[in-house]
Amino acid sequence: MVSGPVIDYRAVFQALPGAVALLTPDLVFVEVNEAYLSLSGRDRAQVVGRFLFDVFPDNPGDPAASGVRNLHASLRRVTATGVRDTMSLQRYDVEVPGRPGEWQERYWSPVNVPVLGPDGEVVLLVHRVEEVTELIRARGIRDSGRARALGAELYSRARELQDVNERLRRAHAREREVALHLQAAMLPALSLPDHHRAAVRYRPAAGALNVCGDWYDLVDLPDDGRTAVAVGDVVGHGLRAAGVMGQLRSALSAASRVAAGPAQALEVLDRYARSVDGAENTTAVSVFIDRSDRTLAYSSAGHPPPALCGPDGTVAFLDRATDPPLGARPEFAGRPQARTAFAEGSVLVLYTDGLVERRREDIDVGLGRLARSLARHRRAGPGPLADALLADLVPPAGLTDDTALVVLRL
Repeated sequence: MVSGPVIDYRAVFQALPGAVALLTPDLVFVEVNEAYLSLSGRDRAQVVGRFLFDVFPDNPGDPAASGVRNLHASLRRVTATGVRDTMSLQRYDVEVPGRPGEWQERYWSPVNVPVLGPDGEVVLLVHRVEEVTELIRARGIRDSGRARALGAELYSRARELQDVNERLRRAHAREREVALHLQAAMLPALSLPDHHRAAVRYRPAAGALNVCGDWYDLVDLPDDGRTAVAVGDVVGHGLRAAGVMGQLRSALSAASRVAAGPAQALEVLDRYARSVDGAENTTAVSVFIDRSDRTLAYSSAGHPPPALCGPDGTVAFLDRATDPPLGARPEFAGRPQARTAFAEGSVLVLYTDGLVERRREDIDVGLGRLARSLARHRRAGPGPLADALLADLVPPAGLTDDTALVVLRL
């Protein structure tokens, strides 16, 4: 087998024809390539290790300058969401090197891209800029008056696009706020007789413009002393997903009160979901807890498996009764159910996939992370344990997907 050449990525970075800078999430320069230094008229000592906007502030002589505000908003958005952001045309004047107080009118087309760490957090920001000053000045047009008019027109259209994008982001943010309030109103408060033995947490994705349809439910079954607990995740985002979530949570809660077990409850939910637009491919898991004989009956519709931690720290995932998500089969079919025993003092954890899934990472890695954290904090009360799990498993940059979490002391 012939091996390829050893790649010197630092040399590749320096040779890139475009102007590129690497920034920390705090917007401090880590590295810049030669094209960036050439374009900005700075040397490495003036840039690397310094705060971006200390090196390139707004032109103090231009009260309408918006370069710092727009670039800062874009970089913060990329840090919060882990999603690249292509900015519209920006006017961002640059102070002439060696001539304090003298500023050059410059126009730029920036793109900001996240670099993700192993846990999915943003560890670096790639800031690539292309200067389009000469295009704006339209030097190829002999009529200088026409050139100025073209430049003004291009810049005006870019500013309009920037304003439209900002209005769209604000509209999405308002929708997200409404969806969060709707979701909070539809998620139940703990009302079990022994509610002190349970804790629930809901965390929306950090910086996301939409909220997802994650839910949880806990139902006391007074006829036979059992407790039913469930979590689910609707595919989609925003108000529609929140509305579908409310319908499915209520339907499963009602079915659990009359079903013989979790499989039957999910079968009823599956039938109902087929009549609800937007409910297809929803995942859910239901567990019936029987404290009298210390057993758990469970069934899953394509959902990540609940975790059961014994008093000795042994963690088992309840994965022996998993079937496709709701409505995924062309025809309705019954669902599997499994049963397992538990020791007094064990901890049961149900969650949605946002807690354990990370970009470009196998799900087993996230499940292993959950198992280690659960074993380490198993002696804590349900509330502190739930908070400890979130502290251990949520990346520094925040969740990239909404997360519902239920912790029960058995």
